[in-house]
Amino acid sequence: MKLGKLAVALATAGVAFAASADITVGVTVSATGPAASLGIPEKNTIALLPTTMGGQKVNYIVLDDASDTTTAVKNVRKLISENKVDVIIGSTITPNSLAMIDIVAEAETPTISMAASARIVDPANPKTKWMFKTPQNDQQMATAIAAHMANAGVKTVAFIGFNDAYGEGWYQEFTKYADTYKLKIVANERYSRADTSVTGQVLKIVAAKPDAVLIAGSGTPAALPQVALKERGFAGKYYQTHGIANNDFLRVGGKNVEGTLLPAGPILVAAQLPDSNPIKKSSLAYIAKYEAAHGKGSISTFGGHAWDAGMLLQNAVPAALKKAQPGTKEFRAALRDALEATKGLVGVHGVFNMTPGDHLGFDQRARVMVRIENGTWKLDK
Repeated sequence: MKLGKLAVALATAGVAFAASADITVGVTVSATGPAASLGIPEKNTIALLPTTMGGQKVNYIVLDDASDTTTAVKNVRKLISENKVDVIIGSTITPNSLAMIDIVAEAETPTISMAASARIVDPANPKTKWMFKTPQNDQQMATAIAAHMANAGVKTVAFIGFNDAYGEGWYQEFTKYADTYKLKIVANERYSRADTSVTGQVLKIVAAKPDAVLIAGSGTPAALPQVALKERGFAGKYYQTHGIANNDFLRVGGKNVEGTLLPAGPILVAAQLPDSNPIKKSSLAYIAKYEAAHGKGSISTFGGHAWDAGMLLQNAVPAALKKAQPGTKEFRAALRDALEATKGLVGVHGVFNMTPGDHLGFDQRARVMVRIENGTWKLDK
């Protein structure tokens, strides 16, 4: 009889222990290397995310992948095999995030990327079932650029982008919309994130005499072609991608990036948005929290991608906890399903409405056109 009571007590204790298991979030960000200006605000934002969700304690394990694909893969393997994480946030850049897909699919671990390429959540690839993302897709932004160019009277465009998945993805998407808006691409050049000179590429672009140049880079390395083009006297229009939307780009580019046009998440110009915009309130709240920790003017759109990842988890975790407990395969599957079912969640970059075929779920409210004016970001109306 005593043994029976003991068994019941132990079983009850086991259930209580399982019910109180912590949620473990693994994070890999590019806090050093060429993408550091993107990864640092993301890392800073992870520290601001809630330490409880759905009544459960949340532990964050943050690793730096140094903007390197191989390191990102090692980080993810470690987080899954050694730290037994329930979910992963990362990585910062497209090449790293694409390299993670096979690993998280095999381990059936939901992952929220902070990189832009639509390939990360391509529904035609069954392995992306476990991948979600918070930045706007490159095709959403490419459409905005092509439309703006056409309205501004641009006829010919030169393209220069990173010689990796980010640059290639942008070229493929922009090419589609260039045809739609009758824009002729007269040059197509590439460079490395770590390059210190693009003289050869710039000479070819200047010789092509385009009306505008589209630079498909991110972070501070995206300033290199524009500075070089300015030095060579190119006086046409300059367009960049949403990969430059942080103050480090303004600092590095200085007067050479004045007048640049880019599509960006609404958070970049949150205070300039009309009060009717549903994203304004959410963005201003995050900005206040971030700047309280890191100083006025320290906000970055890239930190916003990490904040939105946290909001997605806060929304999904309570539903997942109704089906399973953290630390189990069943919880990871339930969390994946809950993320996919996200509806009407207002983030700082857009409103999330996900489906099995769309693991981002943004509409056109997730983008605005912005102009660099007097060293600041101005809503282009």
